[in-house]
Amino acid sequence: MRISVRGAVAAALAAVVLTGCGGGKESSDKSSAPPRQASSTASEKASGAPVAAGGSAVGAAGSACPLPVAFTTADKWKAKAVKLDGTALDALAKQGPFTMACEIDAKPAGNIGYLRAWTSTVKGGTPRAALEAFVTADKNARKAAYTEVKAGSLPATEVAYETYSKLLDESKQEHALAVITPSGAVVLHLGGLDSDEHKEMLPAYELAKKSLRVTQ
Repeated sequence: MRISVRGAVAAALAAVVLTGCGGGKESSDKSSAPPRQASSTASEKASGAPVAAGGSAVGAAGSACPLPVAFTTADKWKAKAVKLDGTALDALAKQGPFTMACEIDAKPAGNIGYLRAWTSTVKGGTPRAALEAFVTADKNARKAAYTEVKAGSLPATEVAYETYSKLLDESKQEHALAVITPSGAVVLHLGGLDSDEHKEMLPAYELAKKSLRVTQ
């Protein structure tokens, strides 16, 4: 894990507000090309060796975060349900038609970042459309590249993109995927303090993706 002075400032801010939540205009860099099928995803190419399972099964009934899907977390990552309390801070847990339902904290495993699950009650549609709605709701998102993949046995769309921080005057890498369930769309999103932290956490994201299954 790498922590710089700049990283320490961002980490302090992240403790005050939920990071990775955006809203507003559609990104002008959104990909408009038709979906493409790839033998390996961008995250698989960047993450190296897979991480060992050892965490909890998140999403099933009785777990820390009951969700329309379930997946395995990496060792030491800690899941916590996100509860809206009717205050102005609830807006930070909204992105397009999605509401943050669960965040899995990487800090106990030695990284600064979260794997977050977002849910929508909008029924039907495609994973691609759902994911585009999520990404374009973040006004800082750009350079989005979409790929058709499998999440467990489910058809899914995955995106690799960047978000720009005016405070730090730099961009960082993000990954997300979307699946459609009978209860609505679900997005799994991996952020991170910066691109280095993000890259170190990619194996945990891949583990969640490969173990994903519908619960409802």
